[in-house]
Amino acid sequence: MTLDADAALLLDMLREAGRPPYHALSPIEARAAMIQARAAMAPPPAEVAEIRDLLAPGPHGPIPLRLYRGVAATVTPVLLFFHGGGWVIGDLQTHDGVCRHLAAGAGCTVIAVDYRLAPEHKFPAAVNDAIAALVWVNEQAKTLGIDPARIAVGGDSAGANLAAVLALMARDGAVPPVLWQMLLYPALDLSLSQDSYRRMGEGYVLTTATMAWFRDHYLRSDADVEDWRASPLRAEDLSNLAPALVLTAGHDPLVDEGEAYASRLRASGVAVEQRRYPGQMHGFLTMGKVLPTATAALDDLAQALARALTP
Repeated sequence: MTLDADAALLLDMLREAGRPPYHALSPIEARAAMIQARAAMAPPPAEVAEIRDLLAPGPHGPIPLRLYRGVAATVTPVLLFFHGGGWVIGDLQTHDGVCRHLAAGAGCTVIAVDYRLAPEHKFPAAVNDAIAALVWVNEQAKTLGIDPARIAVGGDSAGANLAAVLALMARDGAVPPVLWQMLLYPALDLSLSQDSYRRMGEGYVLTTATMAWFRDHYLRSDADVEDWRASPLRAEDLSNLAPALVLTAGHDPLVDEGEAYASRLRASGVAVEQRRYPGQMHGFLTMGKVLPTATAALDDLAQALARALTP
């Protein structure tokens, strides 16, 4: 399918503006560029009942969190959300709109995690922060006004990678249980060997070259590619995992690994909902100001989240 007309227009505008690719920048410059881009493309924020910044104890210092309470309820289910950005860029603010939309639309609480970034903090620092955040949220459930029996994990791109890792660990009893996983255009195989890196690797916001730049900043060595905590698609056993929603975009270097993971989950007996947006590109959910499909997709995700977390 051809690229959505609004997405094609956006790419033309970015080219005319001379926007450099992330891999042509330093990590610090790329972080600033992402913040600027997300602010320019974010729609008006959804109203939520409460927003509160928190700190969770981490393995190497406090981990900033942001709590979004969608409704003024005493106890709600919760989605622990991990932002995308290749483990190198992104923060609480770049995905503020997504978290607000999901919390308001699902009538639940969303807690976003500001995990440590590479290259200052190499793999598995982000994984360890994700673990610490899940453990703390579970332990503090009563104080936070959330139901510890209804904790979901989710994220986009690199954040979906962390969510998938937590779901695998929860299955094995290494972290508290999770009820559901939301994987949005997930990065799941850091070998970058899927065919979509060839088909869709040039001309988009995310390219094969940018993914290689992210990976090389994140991993300590090539050997880390084989570690399932870096590449969940390489985990030997995907059975008995929490039900999953896997969203993919057709014009995305990551589309094949997302589709492959969904297929493996289903073959392993895991309940899977798939959302395919064949005319969209990586990152479109954060571009609602210029891509109307993003708002409709987030509405659909919020409804799926509400269904998954309803007793």
